[in-house]
Formats: sequence, structure tokens, C-alpha cells
Amino acid sequence: MKRVPSDATVPHERSFRKLLQLVSQCIIIRLVTGNRSQAIPIKKLILHQYFTGRLSFGDAPFVLNQTFMSNRLTAPFLLLLGILLFACTPSDQSASFDVPELLDRSAAIQLGKEWENVANRYGTARAGVAQQPDAWGSYLTLAEVFMNEARVTGEHGHYYPAALRTLDHVLEHETEPTDERFRALSLKASVQLSQHEFEPALETALAAARINPYNAQVHGAITDAYVEMGDYPKAIAAAEQMTKIRPDLRSYSRISYLREIHGDVEGAIQAMEMAVAAGIPHYEETAWARLTLGDLYKEYGMLAEAEGQYRTILQYRPNYPFAVAALGDVEMEKGNFKEAELLIGQSMAIIPEVGFYEQMAHLYQETGREQQALEMLDEIYVMLEDDVQSGHNMNMEYARLHLELTKDYDQALQYAKHEQVKRPDNIDVNRLLALIHHARGEGDDARRHAQLAARTNSQHPELLEINRLLAEG
Repeated sequence: MKRVPSDATVPHERSFRKLLQLVSQCIIIRLVTGNRSQAIPIKKLILHQYFTGRLSFGDAPFVLNQTFMSNRLTAPFLLLLGILLFACTPSDQSASFDVPELLDRSAAIQLGKEWENVANRYGTARAGVAQQPDAWGSYLTLAEVFMNEARVTGEHGHYYPAALRTLDHVLEHETEPTDERFRALSLKASVQLSQHEFEPALETALAAARINPYNAQVHGAITDAYVEMGDYPKAIAAAEQMTKIRPDLRSYSRISYLREIHGDVEGAIQAMEMAVAAGIPHYEETAWARLTLGDLYKEYGMLAEAEGQYRTILQYRPNYPFAVAALGDVEMEKGNFKEAELLIGQSMAIIPEVGFYEQMAHLYQETGREQQALEMLDEIYVMLEDDVQSGHNMNMEYARLHLELTKDYDQALQYAKHEQVKRPDNIDVNRLLALIHHARGEGDDARRHAQLAARTNSQHPELLEINRLLAEG
């Protein structure tokens, strides 16, 4: 007598075949792309009904009842279901990444479409992370947005840790020497430089260069790290390599700084002019280059030229806070304290940059308002501590604060020595130590550090002044 299958058996066999087909598709996708997230849609076909106690494949309902549990296909079915869930599910760490927040810009620096473009770029990248948790390009875009916003808005305490956490997530999962890993290392080195962690930045940048030695940006990071560590011959070699690969605003800026370090002020100005000319006028990086050019002019006594550069920046980027604050410095140099106070106050209202608060404290002291200077110092301490808590090395900032504002030379020396341990060969560190020792009346120590600061033939006005004072005894 011919056996007729029960109503339950046929659907079970159909479901088993369908599940086998789904598992095969997931495994093929994993083998071809190495990407679990591309298999997620297949998994979603059955997940909901699995967890509600019912699986349905087209016209083949599959009920988790007693009939099913006694069916000969039960064990293979459950095994295939487990394989499906594993093959089509991204790693927990990728799926659970909590994307850091994009903070609103103040109205003064939204600059029309620029802020809209930033917000759209962030939104697109965030959606990319949600849809495909191992799409590393979306994470890298997020990190770039965070790094740019840190510089534009002054919200370092939020954005640099956000960038590092995002980049470390990529590096944790993308362990092969891919382009994504290279980009993550290169960006991380830039963040570490911004946080004044120069030795780790050098290690990170060199690791990136081992993956791709033909990228100009990573040689820029290597240049910066060698400069800050005081290894100037290697910095020159890295800058030359960078310029050879891509002569542009970024490489000319490095050449300018190295020329200044070695006493060629005229050559430094010329190279920075080339950097400005290579940039797009309204871009933030061009404004930063022009600001640096203005600072060069001001540092070496060309106040009118400096003022001209700062005002030009504001033609292209109205309310650019660093240019506004720089004009405040110019007015202070001229003795126009009322105008200086207005400008510095304006810059403070645009972004919370600690340097602006220090400028205002200097102004209060210059105009005899000691109580207001003390109140400003309280705010400065809070801001510096916030930077420290977010991973920013602020030794040099604390040392100069105590040298110039609080006149607490013991504290100034303590912070400067902390930095000296990290980078004993840097000429800026040694110049600051010379100034502190001279303020403490320690002539021999001041001379020793002044000699170290002069080893590149630097013509920095502070160094020339300390040498003059030491020569006078």
C-alpha cells in the first residue's frame, strides 16, 4: 500500500529545502565578499517568524509544534538554522558601535551651505554604519567630520575622543593592510598630533607609511611628529618626500615651518605665501594657512602685514574666530585696549577656544583689572582640565600660563620639565625652559637651555631676547 505523507510532513520537507537554499546563499556571500552584513536581508526573511514560533517559506508554513518536534527533519533543520544565524549576522562589536554625536555649530560659523554639507555628510555616514556595520568607509568619513569640526568649532573635548574611538573601532576589526586600515592609521596620527601626543603619533604615522609610502598626507604627519620630537634632519627628509609626492598647501606649510626653525624667516614667509596661493580662498584650511602667515609677520615685527592677512581671512570667512582674536592681538600691540577687548570678546563668543580666554586675561592684567583677570583664570583652568580629561597633553600650555599670567615659576618649571622628559630635543621646549629658569634667577640653567634652543639657528624673538638678557648678566 502506497504511503501518503501527512499534511505536516510535506511542508516540513519544503521548508527544509528552502532553509538549505538560504544557508547556501549566506555562505556563498560570506565566501565571495567576506562580509556578513550583505547577507542580513536573507536572514531577515525568517527571523521574525522564528522568534514568534512560526516559520513560513512561501506556501510552506512551518509550525513549531509537537508534530514538528517528532519529525525526522527536526535535528538537521535546527542545525541549518543555527548556521544561517551565524553566517548572516555581523559581529556584535560592529553592530553595537554607538556613533558619537554631531554638535550644532553656533550661527556665527555655520557659513551657509558649509554647515548643511557637514550635517549631510555626517548623516549619510551614520546611516551607512547603521545599514552595514562593517562598511569601514562610513566610519572614516565620520572621523574626518569630527576632526574638521574640532578645529572649526573648538570643541576639542568632544570631537577628538569621538574621532579616536571611531578610528580605533576600524583598526580593531580591519587588521589586514588594506586601504581602510591605512586611512584609519593616517587619520589617527593626525588626531594624536592635535592632542600633542607626538611619540605615539609618530609610531602611528610610520605604521601607515609601511602600508602606503606614496601618500603625501602621512608624510606630513611624520614631518610634524619629527619636528615636535626635535629630530629636525628626519623632519626635513619627510617634508621633502611629502612635497615630492604632492606640492600643495599642506606641504608648503611644512616647508615654511622648517625654514623658520632654521632661521630663514624670509624663506618661511615665502613658502607660506605659496601655501596660501595653493589653497581655495574660502576653505578653512586656506584660512588657517593665511592665519599662520599673519602670525609669522606679527612674530617678526611686521604688524601691518599681519593685520592685512587677518582682515583678508574675514573677507572669505566672516567671523573666523582665530582671525578675529588675532586682530585683537594687533590692537593690543598698538595700545588700543578697548578695541582689543571687543575683538577678543567676539572671538570668545564664537567658539570656546582656551587661547582666547588667555588673551583676555592678559588684557585684564595689562589694564590693571586684576580681579577680572583672576576670574578669567578660573575659567581657563576648567577649560584646560577638560582638555586634559579628553586626552590632550597640555604641559606647555600650563607652563606658559604660570610663567606669564600667574607668575608661579615653580609650577611653570614643573610642567615644562614634564614636557622635557617627553621630547628633550625640541627647541620650543628648551626655549620655554630658558625663559622659566631666567625668571627664577637660575642663569646657568637658562643658558644651557638657550643653547639647546639655538642649535638650529632659530631667530625666534623670544630666544634673541633671552640671550640678550643673559648676556647682560
